[in-house]
Amino acid sequence: MARVRHKYADNGFYGIGIVNNVDEINIGTLWRSAYILGASFIFTVDRKYQKQGSDVTKAWIKIPLYHYTSVEDLKTHLPYNTPLVGVEMTPNAVALSDFKHPPRAVYLLGNEQIGLSDRVLQQCHSVISLPGHFSLNVAVTGSIIMYDRISQVPTALPKGI
Repeated sequence: MARVRHKYADNGFYGIGIVNNVDEINIGTLWRSAYILGASFIFTVDRKYQKQGSDVTKAWIKIPLYHYTSVEDLKTHLPYNTPLVGVEMTPNAVALSDFKHPPRAVYLLGNEQIGLSDRVLQQCHSVISLPGHFSLNVAVTGSIIMYDRISQVPTALPKGI
């Protein structure tokens, strides 16, 4: 068997998604940010996405969107050795400023009304939170998480964006 001679950069990958999304525009906005900030995929849990106008970059043709019927379904389909990172304003969460992003990660966001339930938080490998006393828009939160990640983890961002 031949050895692989080419050395690949160990940049890892990440995906990001929303549980029980309330406003369809959030998925389009998150998808656009995910494409621009180098995510490998996005996903929904509980509610499917329907195409709408906030995805002006047509990210749907550039990175995949997956749908899972439940958080358990998502966990069953997590990529090998990839932690699920919940994002929630909870006392036990690690502040984003103190969090070291793993090379491979899947970030799970809740909607603005109810966030992530205790049952869902217990299924996450870690939980992080942003500063502030009120919930941000879910697409804004996701964009901040992705920006923080690319500032810490070397990532091959798409050229020409």
